[in-house]
Amino acid sequence: MAFWLDQSVTSIPSPPAHPQLLYIGCYTAEMGGEGVGITAVRRDPATGRLDSLGVVAPTPSPSFLAWHPTLPVLYATNELDEGSVSAWAVQGETDLRPLGTSPTGGAHPCHLVVAPGGRYLVSTNYTSGSVAVHRLGDDGALGERTDLLVHEGTGPDPKRQERAHAHMASPNPVGGAILVVDLGTDAVYRYSLEVGTGRLVPVGPKIHVRAGSGPRHIARHPDGLRAYLVGELDATVTAYDIDGLAGALHERGRVASTRLTGGQPSEIAVSADGRFLYVANRGPDTVSVFTLDADPPSYLAEVPTGGKWPRHFALVGEHLYVANERSHAVVGFHLDRDSGVPQEPGNALEVPSPTCVLPAKSL
Repeated sequence: MAFWLDQSVTSIPSPPAHPQLLYIGCYTAEMGGEGVGITAVRRDPATGRLDSLGVVAPTPSPSFLAWHPTLPVLYATNELDEGSVSAWAVQGETDLRPLGTSPTGGAHPCHLVVAPGGRYLVSTNYTSGSVAVHRLGDDGALGERTDLLVHEGTGPDPKRQERAHAHMASPNPVGGAILVVDLGTDAVYRYSLEVGTGRLVPVGPKIHVRAGSGPRHIARHPDGLRAYLVGELDATVTAYDIDGLAGALHERGRVASTRLTGGQPSEIAVSADGRFLYVANRGPDTVSVFTLDADPPSYLAEVPTGGKWPRHFALVGEHLYVANERSHAVVGFHLDRDSGVPQEPGNALEVPSPTCVLPAKSL
């Protein structure tokens, strides 16, 4: 089976990069939140200090944000009963030009990503357990939906796994299978994406994970050979080897995501140098740090997030920024260069119902 790796996207001139900006997604009133759209934030790379530039894209419940890989285009899920995705061309720090909104065909899309090559946007509808694909124009604008694939199945938790709940899509950066994590069916699905049609094609059987774990997000190691899957329902991290372009996962071990009780982990990420693994734990409201020089990951420390319900975080330079959804703040931490452990929070910025932190990047 041929896997997709298309580098032929037409490039357009990029505006000056603003690498010291963060864009913050949120929940709006439609999802019980207090935000009104995407907020731009300027960060001081030396101190980590955050200063708000205000709402730059009013839009309903932009709960997750992502960049186009080669264009200055920002995408957001609109996590609603009738879900959609939206796009903007970023022309300046606070100047965002709309590039369209399109239905995802499902309820409550909670994650999206642009596939390698830049021609398709893949989003996951949590409540309806489906994966949507949208074609992208040469300028990154949203086109038609080319596929909507619905997962089937349940898990042992009758409240959270009564049906499929697709939570994240993770493409291989160098081409190959897209891994789709489904909390409701305790599974990771593997798909290739057809270049011409934008259709998802299954690559072998789905990968079953620990029953009742409720897998949420997966983080790939920079070496391309390892991945770490966080279970929202059992508060665990499972380490895997990734085998080839087909994306087969081979379990290497499992550890608890927190040493405290009541954990519901959310985001998981590997540091750029591949030395450390970070997990946000809602409930205990902590970030756990693991070293990756052991197998499985070895627990190093656990640090309070300075707020309530850490839904997401981002690693940016020497800092970690946590979106504390229920305390309405993004909190910054300096990362110790040697240990990788977040130090005392240096700055908390009030942001209504933050759900995602996306660093600006050089394009």
